Amino acid sequence: MADDSKASNVGGRYAQALFDLANEQNQVRAVEADLKSLKAAIADSKDLRTLLVSPAFSAEDKRKGLAAISAKARFSPTTQKFLGLVAANGRASALPEAIAGFERLAAAARGAVSAEVVTALPLSSAQAKGVAAALRQALGKDPEITTRVDPSLLGGIKVKVGSRLFDASLRSKLDSLKFALKRA
Repeated sequence: MADDSKASNVGGRYAQALFDLANEQNQVRAVEADLKSLKAAIADSKDLRTLLVSPAFSAEDKRKGLAAISAKARFSPTTQKFLGLVAANGRASALPEAIAGFERLAAAARGAVSAEVVTALPLSSAQAKGVAAALRQALGKDPEITTRVDPSLLGGIKVKVGSRLFDASLRSKLDSLKFALKRA
């Protein structure tokens, strides 16, 4: 658990530094778009996830891999330099946390609320609209929703807004039941 909090803390510091730099250069939207593309690539590519976290790859290997992706995707120079720095400092494994942190900072700067919705199966467009409407009513603001599929939930939904988590997943309910049965 301590390792996870360290990674999150490191990711948060990198996110803040990148946000401050992008803000100074009026590049927040461009960097945010680049990071959104990179986030999708990380989610879609097991090889990229392995490159980022595996100690079998050197910091230089990670830097070269991220530089190739940056060039191919035509990321802004700010994003390219950031990715090079993260890799050179041996912090490539903290990149997902840094991306999430940057997204939160950018959303807050726009006055928007970001929410992560995790479900066992992909949401239909009607379900996504329903979730967005419920969040809009609960938060009083239009949410910027990112969705993720996690089959281990078995069913239901998890919604995270800032530090608040609403967990109505079947997995959570089964875990609660298992805990209650152990105590009985």
